[in-house]
Amino acid sequence: MMLDSSRRSPVASLSAIAPAFRRFRRPGSLVAASLLAALSFATQAADDCPQRGDLAPIYCDADGDMVADAPSNPDEYLDPDTLIFAYTPVEDPAIYADIWEPFIEHLSEVTGKDVRFYAVQSNAAEIEAMRSNRIHVAGFSTGPTPFAVNLAGAVPFAIMGTEDGEFGYTLQLYTRKDSGIDAIEDLEGKRVAHTSPTSNSGNLAPRALFPKLGIVPGEDYEVVYSGSHDQSMLGVVAGDYDAAPVASEVVDRMAERGLYDPDEVKIVYESKPFPTTSYTYAHNLKPELIDKIKKAFFSFDMQGTELGEEFEGVTKFVPVTYKKDWEVIRDIQEANGVTYTTENLEG
Repeated sequence: MMLDSSRRSPVASLSAIAPAFRRFRRPGSLVAASLLAALSFATQAADDCPQRGDLAPIYCDADGDMVADAPSNPDEYLDPDTLIFAYTPVEDPAIYADIWEPFIEHLSEVTGKDVRFYAVQSNAAEIEAMRSNRIHVAGFSTGPTPFAVNLAGAVPFAIMGTEDGEFGYTLQLYTRKDSGIDAIEDLEGKRVAHTSPTSNSGNLAPRALFPKLGIVPGEDYEVVYSGSHDQSMLGVVAGDYDAAPVASEVVDRMAERGLYDPDEVKIVYESKPFPTTSYTYAHNLKPELIDKIKKAFFSFDMQGTELGEEFEGVTKFVPVTYKKDWEVIRDIQEANGVTYTTENLEG
């Protein structure tokens, strides 16, 4: 499944970063210091960039591919002795550190670098870590990917796929079998778990798609943010929530690990497929290092590894571009009035 288009969302600006800086303005705040530096640099660089689209002012998009250009000055390239790899926030980071270990070893072998796995606690923390050069290669969830691109200079280049190069997941609306909810219109007056403000399948897609089916989240039913797809699903099973929109790939893995009994729940709605987690590199890495990172991803065979077992149905990393393959996600976010600011990211 490949997606095509190049529509743009509202443009980020200096004023978009300033409110976030004011929120973090406290003594010794690393976030405050980094945002202040970003504002200072952006002021200096604003007149040097012919176009930047939605990108924060510290980045430029002269070639129009919707991601941050590499620094024009080679002295600004990053070539760290240790590469830091991060994967999107999950319920149990320790498990995923082990699952990713075979790939980490492969990445180290191909790049010639020491590679460390870095467990992140939130989408905001992961994005800020890449923006401040504390992580260099990262997997970002579907919804937060545009934030990572525009706020952190992340460049999506790979996604998990099949031998045929196909990829994707769906939004599935789950409820208990005994809930009395048999169709999406039955959500009226119910308590429904959304995951987090920036999540695609867990929040933004339902807000864009459900009104077309006659139900408006937050108006026709109460929205409760659970924090993650895992928590949404477990809350439905426990009866804490009447229903929850979740990512199919997440709940499938939960079922495989025995975290819930599929016989207790049912799906009352399923969307068309969306792209999955994007794998990205920091825009300011040395070009030769970027080439080695890409080689590591595209030469890694998942079959027979813990990674391949965890992400059932995929066998390799396949190439993607943000401009083409995240078009549907940008459309959903635009329909929700999303602008790419630190303040919106933290909800």
